[in-house]
Amino acid sequence: MAAIETWLISKNFNISYTRFFESDKLPDVNDIDWLILMGGSMSVNDENEYPWLIGEKEFVRQCIQQGKIVVGICLGAQMIASSLSAKVYKNSQKEIGWFPIKKATSSSLWEGLPQKLTVFHWHGETFDLPDGAELVASSEACKNQIFTIGSTVIGFQCHLETNAASLQSLNDNCRAELVQAAYIQTEKDMIADEKKYSSQMHAALFNIFEKLL
Repeated sequence: MAAIETWLISKNFNISYTRFFESDKLPDVNDIDWLILMGGSMSVNDENEYPWLIGEKEFVRQCIQQGKIVVGICLGAQMIASSLSAKVYKNSQKEIGWFPIKKATSSSLWEGLPQKLTVFHWHGETFDLPDGAELVASSEACKNQIFTIGSTVIGFQCHLETNAASLQSLNDNCRAELVQAAYIQTEKDMIADEKKYSSQMHAALFNIFEKLL
């Protein structure tokens, strides 16, 4: 969870994980306050290959219905959208690297943040906004970057949690995706930009999380 874990520890959260690749079972909805859905290489549409996606979507719906704080990162944002019957599909182009997002609305979660913020991306799919969702931020390559539903649900297509270690892990495991394209940076440029942009990006993420509290 990179910088997200740092923030949770600083707030004395008790952190538990569900690792589906280890056949972990989902917790009881009543045992959690926050649900944070992280990224992955699969699509939320791959239910035949990954049948646990069906149960996870139902769990997400239950958490939203019960008013839990639900945060989705990349695949996690797509999971929120899919669990609420919105369509998830291939984006017109992949977005990998450090590119700016721009404020789209006057959402209270964005108060105190700049109109434009350079953040990290690694995705090839996008989604329609679920019913009742408010678009918070967009990028040139992908309109639906950050959205909220009420005051308890937020989805990030982008990766505001990225730090040097998580960036290196992505490069190590997904390097084959780094082809020449309009919105795909080289590994070298991504690593250099992490030093320039991660501090401000993490501050923005923590600002948003403080409002969720």
